[in-house]
Amino acid sequence: MSEVGARPSGRLRLGVNIDHVATVRNARGGPTPDPLRAALLAEAAGADGITAHLREDRRHITDADIEALMAGISLPLNLEMAATPEMRAIALRHRPRAVCIVPEKREERTTEGGLEVARDENALADFILPLREAGCRVSMFIAADRRQIEASHRIGAPVIELHTGAYCDADIAGDIATRDAELARLVEMAGFARALGLEVHAGHGLTFDSVGPVAAIPDLMELNIGHFLIGEAIFVGLEVAIRRMRAEMDTARAVAVG
Repeated sequence: MSEVGARPSGRLRLGVNIDHVATVRNARGGPTPDPLRAALLAEAAGADGITAHLREDRRHITDADIEALMAGISLPLNLEMAATPEMRAIALRHRPRAVCIVPEKREERTTEGGLEVARDENALADFILPLREAGCRVSMFIAADRRQIEASHRIGAPVIELHTGAYCDADIAGDIATRDAELARLVEMAGFARALGLEVHAGHGLTFDSVGPVAAIPDLMELNIGHFLIGEAIFVGLEVAIRRMRAEMDTARAVAVG
């Protein structure tokens, strides 16, 4: 994996989020389908990392899953989590390669919007310091907003992940004007963040149809994609779905940098 702060290269990394493999498993309460097996399939299909969100209510990924992933995969694990003492203690115990701080509400179906770093700047600075000292690559999951990017930089987070939900929602709705405006904002804010020295990632809601323009943003170094891939796997299999996403990303990036 590229080092934090390096200039973006031609290849865009793909992190595969396996949360919803656990969602299906938990619907019946048994051991299958196994998130670790999904992670190993993702690696075979060309993923560069595995993402798992350990929620406070454990609605999908569980503590046992994190144990199994840390022991069973060779790819870097990106642990998504809320900024709570419990979650930090878990991260410090396991020391995954990466930790992404996300907003979390019990009543939400999925992560809604980005983290309010600017509002909680001092608390978040204190929260992430032990994680950084433990060697975790800390990222902040934020909207493509200048204030949030500047605040993330001030607190010492080396990485940000831009929330692509608004862009993807507009694309699905066929709202071309909003989609294009959201894409332009992602391009501008990715460039702004890179100018500050931040490594820039993106994710949330990306599909085969919407990933290309985002993958073409030259200042992005990583995309994290999960729900769509797990849904597509029902019809074509997980490896096929990931290989196609990898190909869509590579094609878009090759055109952008070529």
